[in-house]
Amino acid sequence: MRKIGKLIVLVCLALCALQAVAQTRADSIRQRLLSGDRSGVIVAAHRGDWRNFPENSLEGIESAIKMGVDIVEVDLQRTSDGVLILMHDPTLNPTTGKGKIAQTPSDSIAKLHLRNGCGIRTGQRVPTLEQVLLMAKGRVMLNLDKADRYFDQVYALAQKTGTTRQIVMKGKKSPDEVKRLYGKYLNDIIYMPIVNLDTDTAEACINEFIDKLHPVAFELLFRSDTNKLPLKLARSLTGRTLIWYNTLWDTMAGGHDDDATLKSMDQGWGYLIDRLGAHLIQTDRPQMMLNYLRSRGLHN
Repeated sequence: MRKIGKLIVLVCLALCALQAVAQTRADSIRQRLLSGDRSGVIVAAHRGDWRNFPENSLEGIESAIKMGVDIVEVDLQRTSDGVLILMHDPTLNPTTGKGKIAQTPSDSIAKLHLRNGCGIRTGQRVPTLEQVLLMAKGRVMLNLDKADRYFDQVYALAQKTGTTRQIVMKGKKSPDEVKRLYGKYLNDIIYMPIVNLDTDTAEACINEFIDKLHPVAFELLFRSDTNKLPLKLARSLTGRTLIWYNTLWDTMAGGHDDDATLKSMDQGWGYLIDRLGAHLIQTDRPQMMLNYLRSRGLHN
């Protein structure tokens, strides 16, 4: 009997070890979100590593993943023949082509080259969403911007590539609209509401979402520190949900953006983390943010 007991223990240990090995990095990041982990800060790279590669490019996404970001934000558009591609603008201006994406077939777009931030032609091509999902599989979460316009198609691609549990979608719809439009996806897809704290209904909107959908996080926007609601929410949302701030420009995070951080870490990202309770931050300077967080023990 003792031998059988030891055997059972060994089998259980082996199964636990296999489960740990099977868990991907993306699984770990998702679990941190779902559990409301406040031990560090989750980093989202806006349009990939676009300061070194064209925005929304495979190369820029790969660079962001390798540097260690947790979420990569990308933008979706759809071609005339129904293929989902990565592009922020509805036109082909960021490429060597011209015209509207919705009026151009995917095989024509596939021949184009992406331009960098200075408008110079590069060797990079326009990726499809399917290519990005396959590249990111198991490695990173993806925040799909503008995905709500064709989400049935997005979800079908995610199912095909086995990445449904890696997708984050954000939006400004009401809780009832989210339930009606995306309810069947919410066991897999993580939906985060965007709330403008400068509106009179901001706090009521947050409370309604928590009551009806229990989101893992909110993206909060405010223009200036004259608004005291961010300080209040840093306290009242603790243990209820996580807070996400975008630091792309000043009016998204009360002036505590990437540029403010270049002048003072404490008044930029540090303020959002220490005073406003941010545990997710989206940035245009992902490597700089990772270095800062690692120096504080807030990121691996």
